[in-house]
Amino acid sequence: MPYLGSEDTVRELRRALSNPNVQSDQLRYRNTILKVIRAMSQGVDVSGLFSEMVKACATVDVVQKKLVYVFLCSYATLNPELSLLVINTLRKDCQDPNPMVRSLALRNMTNLRLPSLVEYVEQPLTAGLRDRAACVRRVAVLGWAKLHNLQPNSEIDAAVVNELYSLLRDPDPVVMVNCLRALEEILKEEGGVAINKPITHHLLNRLKESDVWGQCEMLRILQRYRPQSEDELFDILSLLDVSLVSPHPQVMAATLSLFLSLCSSLPAVSLAALERVRGPLLAACGSVSREMRFTALCHIQLLLRSVPGLMGAHYKRFFCGYAEPAYIKQRKMQVLVELVNDENVAMLLDELKGYCTDVNTDTAQAAISAIGRIGRSHSDRCLEILTGLLALKQEHITSAVVQTMCDLVWVCPQYSNTVCLALEGCEETLQDSQGRQALLWLLGVYGEQVSSAPYTLEVFIDGVRSEASLGVKMELLTTTMRLFVCRPAETQDMLGRLLHYCIEEETDMCVHDQALLYYHLLHCGIEETRKVLQGRRSDPSLGVLIGRPAEPISQWACSFNTLEPLKQCTIETESASRGSPEHVTFDPKSNTDLSDTIVCSQVQKVHSGSYSANQYTDSTADVPPSTVEVPLSLSLSPALSPEEFERLWLQRQSMHAEQGAGKMEVEEDYVCLKEWVQSTAVPHCSAQSLQAAMQLVNIQTLAFTPPHTLPWRVYLYTHTHHAHSGDTPHSTLILGELLYTGEASQRTVVKKGMCEGDLLRKEGDEKEVKVTLKQQPIDDKALKGFLSILTTVLYTLSSEKN
Repeated sequence: MPYLGSEDTVRELRRALSNPNVQSDQLRYRNTILKVIRAMSQGVDVSGLFSEMVKACATVDVVQKKLVYVFLCSYATLNPELSLLVINTLRKDCQDPNPMVRSLALRNMTNLRLPSLVEYVEQPLTAGLRDRAACVRRVAVLGWAKLHNLQPNSEIDAAVVNELYSLLRDPDPVVMVNCLRALEEILKEEGGVAINKPITHHLLNRLKESDVWGQCEMLRILQRYRPQSEDELFDILSLLDVSLVSPHPQVMAATLSLFLSLCSSLPAVSLAALERVRGPLLAACGSVSREMRFTALCHIQLLLRSVPGLMGAHYKRFFCGYAEPAYIKQRKMQVLVELVNDENVAMLLDELKGYCTDVNTDTAQAAISAIGRIGRSHSDRCLEILTGLLALKQEHITSAVVQTMCDLVWVCPQYSNTVCLALEGCEETLQDSQGRQALLWLLGVYGEQVSSAPYTLEVFIDGVRSEASLGVKMELLTTTMRLFVCRPAETQDMLGRLLHYCIEEETDMCVHDQALLYYHLLHCGIEETRKVLQGRRSDPSLGVLIGRPAEPISQWACSFNTLEPLKQCTIETESASRGSPEHVTFDPKSNTDLSDTIVCSQVQKVHSGSYSANQYTDSTADVPPSTVEVPLSLSLSPALSPEEFERLWLQRQSMHAEQGAGKMEVEEDYVCLKEWVQSTAVPHCSAQSLQAAMQLVNIQTLAFTPPHTLPWRVYLYTHTHHAHSGDTPHSTLILGELLYTGEASQRTVVKKGMCEGDLLRKEGDEKEVKVTLKQQPIDDKALKGFLSILTTVLYTLSSEKN
């Protein structure tokens, strides 16, 4: 703040404060003090007037006292010795007949913030706790908390703590709430105020007497209490029932947070509570305060995780207003994506289409991205809208549409033909790096379907010298190489020019090294180059992420009514690099590296021998993955499409049915193994966690049902590679199914060490995940190793879930 005064100003104020004629006129004296406060607020250093202001506090004028106390509290730390002169006046005011003066004196005694004055403050504060005026008791209670902050290492007298506890039953509700706040601060190291049954019921019965923030404070502290019986729990819930539909959003949110905390073991009650707060939340979304609207939208997103249809009938309440800020519009669009169904999809898409031409570029791009996410389940109408937006020839709209199409074909490759037709000519409008990267990726993956792909690439290659984006250059290299593999005659010359520039003239080492790698790769032959560059065009397992599976309320209940929902920027996990969807990754748990946590704690050992339909293993030994004798590596290449997987899986299943139930599932080049794994927490893991954990060990999940659905299935595959005693590497294909029905399994197990003909041990009444593996060709050691790795992943996910 600029300096607006001078020494002459301070000198003139001192002369006026010391003038007997001014002091004798109460109005002139007050106006002079007011000038001092005004100068102080403007940044003028008036600390030299401290002595004159100390004299001015000895007055019966309450207004003058307030002004002087503001000055003294501001400059007390700069004049600790002169501040002692104020104590006598303040202690005298603490005995004034006027309760307003007493409370004012107590408040400013603690606001001086001087450790040397603590011994003078304790006695007035103790007397203030027993004052007959409620306003004095309010100030005295908070005064003890201020003293504790002033000297955090000093011990507060136990008698004071006991008196604060007794004041929890004070007839004044503000005193009661202030006592809670003071005890929370004083007893912070001990976990805060102790909440028992009498205190809990006393606070609940007096909840309505407090103001809004007092109720929120009481409800927050009551979350520590756990009812001793179910009857007591429902008594508490009955007392909270009115607050659950409070017209004040703060009280409603605090009450719901307490509800969810108390009903963690009663999901039906928690769901009923969420249904009841629908009205208050919708009302908060229409609040005049923008901050309140944004907070309500964030918490609605949280609720939709467990009850996706909670707001389905009220989707029109989330349509964006013209004058709303961009951050609220973007949140509303995220909620609208969650509320899409077959009945309202047409209306929602029409609404989102109108947002795509918003004057705010961020809002327009968010609307286009929302249409793309809806397109994963309602593609025809969405592709029509996205294609129509390309005709507008707007730079930011075209860029967002191309990125959205890039993400859409990654999840739904069946729409690649429509997307490729729409890409014709859009390179002229693209100017930003992310949009060009997305276009290049599409040309590289689907270049054989785009007739003008070589000519489009030639424009990029001709301007590579002036290209500023490192990502575009690297994507251009990969795209040109991929197009050369499928269309060599049209691409050979431009590929040579691009490699020559990147190797000989490019200064960035990343681009230079990538070009050099591709140059040496071409010397290995076209077939080897095709194998390296033949990446996946899509990831069908991402299809399950179209609709968010219902999550248990306990996963997010602890973050409700906190700042955590406001920090979450998007509803779903987006691509880390939108220009290259192949790099899509999922973080199953924040601050958790699954590659470090996949350690086998319980792995069921697979015994050697023939594999049959009724053969199972014994889980008496815990074998870590490192104990697998044969070095084994898993690979996702060559990729297996869902159609090929289905054909192989059903083909083997029908062959087994023709053989009969009593025959072994072993052929010359095929084997089937069925195993049980005690990992019942895995069916409740999120789709992101399961997919990420499998991909870390190169196991591809093709399809799986949402969590908490029965029966729960997962289909997966991988290729195993290892050498047989120094021979050439041997590769096998393994198809797998994980099945969980939620019912107890009855199975027969040959106990380790038994001879053939001995009695078999029956195991049952255990809810387990059934693992079915089909391998071709037969490789006993590879199957053992894969089962060990898969079981390790399942146990790791179970431990993370627990």
